[in-house]
Amino acid sequence: MKNSFSAAATTGLLAIASILGYAGPLEVCAGNTPHANADQAKETHDVKQDARVFLKSYQTSLAELEIKANLAAWKAANSGKKEDFAAAAQAKLALRKFHSDPDAYGRVQALMQNGHEIPAVEARALHLAELAYRRNQLPAVLLEQMVELSTQIEQTFSTFRAEMDDKPLSNNDLLALLREEDDSRRRELIWVALKQVGDAVAPRLVQLATLRNRAARRLGFDNYWEMGIRLQEHDPEQLLTVFDELERLTRKPFGDAKGQMDRELARRFGIAPQEMMPWHYDNPFFQAAPPSDKVDLNEFYEDKTKEGIVKIARAFFADVGLPADAILRRSDLYERAGKNQHAFCMNVDRAGDVRTLCNVKPTAEWMDTTLHELGHAVYDLHIDRRLPFNLREPAHIFTTEGVAMLFGALGKNPTWMVAYAGAEKTRVNELTEAILEQRRREQLVFARWTLVMLHFEKSLYENPQQDLNALWWNYVERFQQLKRPAGRNRPDWAAKPHFTIAPVYYHNYMLGELFAAQLRHTLLEVLDHDGPTAELSFRGRKELADFFKQKVFNPGSVRIWPEFVARATGEPLTAKYFAAEVRRR
Repeated sequence: MKNSFSAAATTGLLAIASILGYAGPLEVCAGNTPHANADQAKETHDVKQDARVFLKSYQTSLAELEIKANLAAWKAANSGKKEDFAAAAQAKLALRKFHSDPDAYGRVQALMQNGHEIPAVEARALHLAELAYRRNQLPAVLLEQMVELSTQIEQTFSTFRAEMDDKPLSNNDLLALLREEDDSRRRELIWVALKQVGDAVAPRLVQLATLRNRAARRLGFDNYWEMGIRLQEHDPEQLLTVFDELERLTRKPFGDAKGQMDRELARRFGIAPQEMMPWHYDNPFFQAAPPSDKVDLNEFYEDKTKEGIVKIARAFFADVGLPADAILRRSDLYERAGKNQHAFCMNVDRAGDVRTLCNVKPTAEWMDTTLHELGHAVYDLHIDRRLPFNLREPAHIFTTEGVAMLFGALGKNPTWMVAYAGAEKTRVNELTEAILEQRRREQLVFARWTLVMLHFEKSLYENPQQDLNALWWNYVERFQQLKRPAGRNRPDWAAKPHFTIAPVYYHNYMLGELFAAQLRHTLLEVLDHDGPTAELSFRGRKELADFFKQKVFNPGSVRIWPEFVARATGEPLTAKYFAAEVRRR
């Protein structure tokens, strides 16, 4: 996971001035056409000068604020102390207030009207500044109302306990019961209990969607979905075209895979495949594939220590020319009381101080996660530091997710496990088909789930007052091929916390998967590999580092993502390479 404070600060060992400089020149695009007369030349000079003056002040203030925000967030994540979280919240609020300045926003807008006269790199920096200001140009009262309501809903998710068998049970309790239960009637009761939180939050979620729409219209958008998409630099039509392609190309492979999964699960539950219902899957939203009964990848990692998992990751990145030693020295890798229980990567200063927070254990999942977070980290580490401060980020949140997903998936790849994790080759060969089939199922199930999230959330903000309960199941039936429980009219959609905590965001996870697949296809040529991408061998291939540094990492966010993806992979973002990976051979 990429930390929400994707930039900020040094610990004070580096001066802010050294972080901000643009040492140019950088090849970005063609320069400006010379003007014909002195007046035009002077006007152009004035615009360029004004832009440089504004950007120097903006980048300095931005870096100072993000320094405080990142250091505060890192401290809170590691300590778990209430006072540290309060300090982190204040630092984050200061950053938001900085971007709420209407005068500064007006100045950026005025400069952008003459953007064609400003050098390309500076114009891009201004554009990203404009987006940051625009999303914060809302009345304080409206901002407070949205924050207060979303906080109330988040607190409900945190504290809610479902009632089952006259006992309060946590979400984790219920998920554990669902994994072990074989009786269909009991599974239904557990599944219904997992959805109870939806009843508790649905009316407030509709209210929050209405408030968010009001905010979006204040900023000139039709609704909050359109605002979220455009402020992420997505074109709505382009985004929907990519997902339409994904839906079309995965429809049959998913249907075939689901049919096989249903037959396997039906045998477990003693029912006919056509009797399968949503509660017969271990994930209550069917966003993850059921565990394989043929392979448990933990068998390849359970003999390691937690330090051994990190050692494997360290050796791999060093072998391919992307050493992570400096990153790991700054990272916090193992469980500790009070510490954040999950994992993330933080680019502390956009100048080399990159860290990860993990809670590593000797499991296949933590091998994946360790590689994933280090994938984010090596990306951040190799962004061109000559770029202006606010361009020293990945081209898009989904491009860093894609790189992280590419590296993370190696932890469950047969070729990689033999080469780097010390897995016994004969045993891996025995299980290769089952390992790859489970990977394929995971990709397909997640792809169809993201289609539900994308289309439902778009519809939610287009009309929050429509029959959302029925709409949810319309999309679930269409994309996931699940049966709607007879007579059920409950807000099952509202049990998904992402509508509150990460609105209009879920599509980026899937775009990351598509980008990862497209990168793997590109690596077939880079590494001169004749065969499926699942069999790519990275052993000693320093070409891998050269490709990533030059084509993916170095450009930062100097280009909009469609241009970046086309330059990095040779063609626009497409679902066809993901579809090729999940097609049964």
